[in-house]
Amino acid sequence: MTIFASVPLAPADPILGLAARFKTDPFEKKVNLGIGAYRTAEGKTWILPSVAEAERRVVADPNAEKEYQPIDGKPEFKRPVQQLIFGDEVIDSSCLATLQALSGTGSLQVIAQFLNFMGCKKVHGPDPTWGNHPKIFGRAGLAYGTYPYWHQESRGLDFEGMKAAMQKMEEGECILLHSVAHNPTGVDPTEAQWKEIVALCKERKLVPLLDNAYQGYASGSLEKDGLSQRLFTESGMEFFIAQSFAKNFGLYGERIGYIHVKCDSKDAADAVLSQLKVIVRQAYSSPPKHGAAIVNAILSSEDLKKQWLEELTLMSNRIVDMRVRLREAVEKRTGTAWNHITDQIGMFTYTGLTKDQVTRMVEEFHIYMTGDGRISMAGLNEGNVEYVAECIQACVSS
Repeated sequence: MTIFASVPLAPADPILGLAARFKTDPFEKKVNLGIGAYRTAEGKTWILPSVAEAERRVVADPNAEKEYQPIDGKPEFKRPVQQLIFGDEVIDSSCLATLQALSGTGSLQVIAQFLNFMGCKKVHGPDPTWGNHPKIFGRAGLAYGTYPYWHQESRGLDFEGMKAAMQKMEEGECILLHSVAHNPTGVDPTEAQWKEIVALCKERKLVPLLDNAYQGYASGSLEKDGLSQRLFTESGMEFFIAQSFAKNFGLYGERIGYIHVKCDSKDAADAVLSQLKVIVRQAYSSPPKHGAAIVNAILSSEDLKKQWLEELTLMSNRIVDMRVRLREAVEKRTGTAWNHITDQIGMFTYTGLTKDQVTRMVEEFHIYMTGDGRISMAGLNEGNVEYVAECIQACVSS
């Protein structure tokens, strides 16, 4: 008798499960719109040329070593990363606690444990949100609630519902916000709405946590995509940022990200960083070096940073082009408005397809997408966009 007889088989991750099914599907016209990873117009994975060059420089560095890294990452790597979000005045104030972490997921997990440590009891996330969010905070022992976000009828933001829910949140509770390119809906607040959100957070004395997974990738502009972070900084509030470099550097497998905590004082920042380091030490001891070195090589080199910014624009423009093509193709076939496809931003489009319609897309037409109707725009290209539009038309017309 095995000692593991009481251990049930865990269900497969829905997104990774889709990828596995797609890989083994022999259907010639199959399309993978499930995984949120950038693909070229030919449907291939892409190593950014700036990343490839940075990696060559890192490997060729005669001073390279494989020693353990500091618990919070190399100190000299921090400022270039902070400058993607904060101005030099804020950085020089020493009120930031910055720590290298394991991409976005690892950053969120460390922040969740710290929130529990500091006495925060509940996190409020948007409905819907990235499927891993509730699980991460639950694993850390925090209660998890939701606030309205998606409005099905308008296929946009349920801003009034969101504000009403925020008015009921208690002082000291955490509100989880997607800083740009909301996943899965692709619907972001306007600048005026962000200002109201910031004001409500301040009024209700909430603890904001911004999940920053797409800065620069969403619009091609670091500044434009950094709006929410800038408004929270200007508000004078203390808040958290979980920053991932998977999407905007194409470093999916390197697991490179950072935690930033904007504090009121240097003393507070020092205390926060010390406790974050305790959590990391107990979890994985120290962060990986290679991905961080690549990012630093790009951000600290004028020529590589310029090249990277151009590549961000290229990726963003291709996604926008596919939005336009898909909208035009679906509207032509259905005779109805699908403007939400181009109104949304970033990697994903929330199509509005029902679960039954999604099931048909997957089972009948071999178009792999998540059950909530979310599709990855990076999976579309000139060779498959018309087929996807035909299948959408078939599903919504019957």
